[in-house]
Amino acid sequence: MVKRNYSFQNFDPERMARALARDLRISPKHSIEVCNAIRGMMLNDAIRYLEDVVALKRPVPMRRFNDSQGHKRGKGFGPGRYPVKVSKAVLKLLHNVRNNAEQKGLDPDRLRIIHIKADRGPVLPGYIPRAFGRATQFNQQTTHLEVVVEEIRG
Repeated sequence: MVKRNYSFQNFDPERMARALARDLRISPKHSIEVCNAIRGMMLNDAIRYLEDVVALKRPVPMRRFNDSQGHKRGKGFGPGRYPVKVSKAVLKLLHNVRNNAEQKGLDPDRLRIIHIKADRGPVLPGYIPRAFGRATQFNQQTTHLEVVVEEIRG
């Protein structure tokens, strides 16, 4: 079994919890946008936000990968989308980090997301058969996710 390392180095086990997901078959670009949208939120607020995205009630703003994106309704809301598949994967990871925090004895209502990151994973090669015996590459992108939460004191 390969030991996976986190990119977050200032980890204090007394007041922080973390979780990691590797090789998820989700879009790296949408994952980056979702992570940017929930970074710095309280954990319960982020979970509520992603549940609204899955229910198509609140869009995720597309700030970096927004070429040919339609604007969404709402005052001053620019380009956005509803990345449901990515939101479900990140939601599962947030539930995992909440359970890890509860296992350590941290209060789940006082957890803030201080680090969340999405990286491109390995590309899984695939092919689509075409006419006249040819084939076209159709590869599957994968993504690595990691999240660190901290209990806010005071």
